[in-house]
Amino acid sequence: MPAERTRALLSRGTGLFAASILLCGNGPSVLDPAGPVGQGDRTILLDATAVMLLIVVPTLAATVLFAWHYRASNEKALHLPRWSYSGRLELVVWSIPALVITFLGGMAWIGSHALDPAQPLSSKQKDLDVDVVALDWKWLFIYPAQGIASINRLVVPAGTPVHFHITSATVFNSFFIPRLGSQIYAMNGMVTQLYLEAAHPGTYHGLSAQFSGDGFADMGFEVDAVPAAAFRRWTDTAAHTSALSLDEKAYRALLVQSVVAKPYTYRDVAPHLFEAVAMQRLPPGNGPKTTTAIPDYSPH
Repeated sequence: MPAERTRALLSRGTGLFAASILLCGNGPSVLDPAGPVGQGDRTILLDATAVMLLIVVPTLAATVLFAWHYRASNEKALHLPRWSYSGRLELVVWSIPALVITFLGGMAWIGSHALDPAQPLSSKQKDLDVDVVALDWKWLFIYPAQGIASINRLVVPAGTPVHFHITSATVFNSFFIPRLGSQIYAMNGMVTQLYLEAAHPGTYHGLSAQFSGDGFADMGFEVDAVPAAAFRRWTDTAAHTSALSLDEKAYRALLVQSVVAKPYTYRDVAPHLFEAVAMQRLPPGNGPKTTTAIPDYSPH
């Protein structure tokens, strides 16, 4: 009976493990990069994991081996309770972890410089500038060269580096597109820079990785990487068909705490709006607070 119970538990555990792997594969993952920055992040993560496993696996194996060999029923196990200090043994015990930590530190140092968020990406294509404002609980994307803006939808040309300028009109937030890489913070009164690129067309999920109140769970956005011609069509459509303009009055309406059920665009943007937000010439939002219901102020 105990053997049957053990087999049943192992079978159930194996099934749960396989299901978890399948479920993880269906969501956004840093292990499935879609751009050069994401690929660099994955390389560092896998290399660091492999180096650490060089210590973890032998240690766990030795723990099991020693416990089995020196079990109470093994009369052949040699016990030597008397021992003396060994400098050579101490050198081995401490040098291996020290070398591993040094190696990991070197990898992190090299990787952090190679993947500096503010460092332009090597490309034959001209960068696309996008200004990003974190709000409660939505994302505002401003395209200064195109003169348009969008809420909770980021459209970029595939194969073109995107230069983000990121700030927050409310509390601390975190801008993250897992498959493109390099999560970075959005802070009120400050501007952070980030370069990302989608290597090929596709739709990627973006999110806020910093808890910011009641509507945090709905503070996501879609990134549509499209061919260059499709991007131009999208910007032209937004500029000519949208009925909304992003002026100071419209921006102040965005400061109201709300979630957005459906992304929408603005046909034009007031000059220097992003600079006014970043320099705090426009008021910040109220920040998160407990509410019984989160209104949806999407235009209808």
